[in-house]
Amino acid sequence: MKKSEIVLGIDIGGTNTAFGLVDRSGKIWTKDSIPTRPQEGAEALFERIFTNLNSMKSRQIDFEAVKGIGIGAPNGNFFSGKIEDPPNLGWDYINAVELVKKYSARPVKVTNDANAAALGELRFGAAKNMKNFIEITLGTGLGGGIVINGEILYGHFGNAGELGHINVIPGGRLCNCGRKGCLETYVSAEGLKRTVYELLAESTHASELRNVSFRELEAHRIYDIALQGDVLAKQAFEFTGRILGRALADLTAVFAPQAIVLFGGMAQAGSLLMDYVQKYFDEYSLPIFKNKVRLLLSALPSGDAAILGAAALIWHELNHY
Repeated sequence: MKKSEIVLGIDIGGTNTAFGLVDRSGKIWTKDSIPTRPQEGAEALFERIFTNLNSMKSRQIDFEAVKGIGIGAPNGNFFSGKIEDPPNLGWDYINAVELVKKYSARPVKVTNDANAAALGELRFGAAKNMKNFIEITLGTGLGGGIVINGEILYGHFGNAGELGHINVIPGGRLCNCGRKGCLETYVSAEGLKRTVYELLAESTHASELRNVSFRELEAHRIYDIALQGDVLAKQAFEFTGRILGRALADLTAVFAPQAIVLFGGMAQAGSLLMDYVQKYFDEYSLPIFKNKVRLLLSALPSGDAAILGAAALIWHELNHY
């Protein structure tokens, strides 16, 4: 392996933290995952990451070849290098760059997980060779990364792209951010569940969903029941697709992207969701954008997407040095 060909990508999640060594083509030479254990603190997490990396040396990996380190994390701020009051981690403001510098003198860059996903898409996925696109991450919540002229839009403070918190229904569902009516309260795994609860309460139609306990009602279960033809489950996906399609039409009016790429567990519902998203996107789009903006599914491998996104972040920055 040439010394100029690998970077370290780290993705910090609420439950697990994944990391791996990635070359310019997106090949992962080695990877691992450890429990995040946020209650132990960020310093302990990075100590465990680099302890594990040192144990990888026995796998004939040349760590002198590592050119830089990219970190994707909830509320990661590219400008400050900090992870700022991240949800589900219980931390305050963590200077991730300074923590890493205890273990490595290589360049370090930090961003939020949605921006990392967008950069991964730009370098390795469905947005290769694109200069202007939007990445929507659909998981427990909804995140966004906006790429303009080949660069992530960070905004003045470093945290632009909070697309999950644009208001789609004023006075609507309460969001974890404290406001009401945010997009992610309707379009996310949790949002889909809330839609099902509302439909069950407002309708007397027979549905397999009525036989599923509160704890068992997960997005994938709703998906399976919808595939069996359950009317109420399909209505939940249509409602979700309408909200998302309308929001994407509004984003298109502002950013005029070449494409919008959907990534994450919810996007894996495929045509069950995407047919509705496309239908309402077309319906609500301005005429000047009709048939111009493509809605695409991510081309990043789901199991490695987080590592590739974090690696793409530092590869992208190294290209500017």
